[in-house]
Amino acid sequence: MQRLLKHLWTGRWQLRRCFSDAVLARIEAGVKACEQRHAGEIRVAVEAALPLDALLQRRSARERALDVFSQLRVWDTEHNNGVLIYVLLADRDVEIVADRGVAGGRVAASEWEACCRVIEAHFRDGHYADGMIAGVEAVAAVLARHPPDAADVGNELPDAPALL
Repeated sequence: MQRLLKHLWTGRWQLRRCFSDAVLARIEAGVKACEQRHAGEIRVAVEAALPLDALLQRRSARERALDVFSQLRVWDTEHNNGVLIYVLLADRDVEIVADRGVAGGRVAASEWEACCRVIEAHFRDGHYADGMIAGVEAVAAVLARHPPDAADVGNELPDAPALL
């Protein structure tokens, strides 16, 4: 019941308060700059709260991140090298979903989890822009250490964060 109330209380207004146009522009610039250092594709998605049907089904932030990975077509890159950073504000949860060209057994789950903790630490202090930039940089560092087997084909996914 507590989770339901938290999700009903957290609305689009809070999403826009935490992620203003200026913050979104900083995050987009950060993604664009980080993607110059590796062949991976980073996509950021932020959602205020789960849709009511997902709440009633007791879906986790991880399950929702997998849905968003598909909906935003992060998987749709030539070398399967997309990575989604998903933020669910109501649960104060960050999830990272990596496509098989990146995750394929080469990146330990603990590395992605460490990237999530970096973001969450900044968010606890109300530093949303700094948290997302630090998270994007952490993901970029992982991608630079574990490059896809194929050459970079350019920017295949939007750099602007998706507000859901």
